[in-house]
Amino acid sequence: MRLSTWLRQHLAALRALLVLTAITGVVYPVAVFAVAQLPGLDRRADGSLIERDGQLVGSSLIGQSFTDAGGDALPWYFQSRPSAAGAGYDPLATSASNLGPEDIVDTADRTSLLTTVCARSKEVGDREGVDGSRPFCTEAGVGAVLSVIGPRDANGDVSRPVRVVSVNEVCPATPFLSTFGEVTVECAQPGADYSAGRIIPILGDGPAEPLVPPDAVTASGSGLDPHISPEYAAIQVDRVAQARGVTVEQVRDLLDTHTEGRTLGFLGAPRVNVLELNLDLDERYPFPG
Repeated sequence: MRLSTWLRQHLAALRALLVLTAITGVVYPVAVFAVAQLPGLDRRADGSLIERDGQLVGSSLIGQSFTDAGGDALPWYFQSRPSAAGAGYDPLATSASNLGPEDIVDTADRTSLLTTVCARSKEVGDREGVDGSRPFCTEAGVGAVLSVIGPRDANGDVSRPVRVVSVNEVCPATPFLSTFGEVTVECAQPGADYSAGRIIPILGDGPAEPLVPPDAVTASGSGLDPHISPEYAAIQVDRVAQARGVTVEQVRDLLDTHTEGRTLGFLGAPRVNVLELNLDLDERYPFPG
């Protein structure tokens, strides 16, 4: 009696296992695959791949760099958003830097987020011919941060500075400030630790609304973002037009056609797919070089 009940229960479990395996392991995947191959859906299901002249050039879903072998921006192309995925835009290493606004001091092992942003902003500003200055950045493109060393009061503030070091400007660099609290500002000695002082970021004279937009200096959460903001694209128009030997209006009109609005009219932000825009530029206004 007990053996018969045991067999019935296990046979029922085995039948359920076989049926669910067939449904979820065979029927459902095949059905999803078949639906994905319907006209209008097949391109997206295959990865939104883009081909030109029979060659695969990328995916509209994954950003890529438009630089030379040395990493310098090719002047006839719009530049993508920075990437923290592997060596850049690597789908197998998709990630962000996971650094926040309090990461402001460079170390011997890596550059802080603040200095990274400052350096990128200066680079973009120099390349595009716009003001690349930002708050809390020096003119040289590093984080404007001081370590103020001296006795502290009850609130933790340094009441009487005895030494001030510009922690992100390694000697023999000239500090961005000559004095702070009547104390001469020193450059940082390589490998020295100044965490004993009070770390103070200096606002500086950078505009509250920098001309170089945030997406030009920060990586996306995935590191694969194929889009840039219309604001970042706009400051690149003059350079691209000059490099290709066409008018600014021609490039700007093409940019307008590649500017997408918010999804469903209210989700996200307006954006420009860099790969699609650059491919269209190559077709309409080939680089004369």
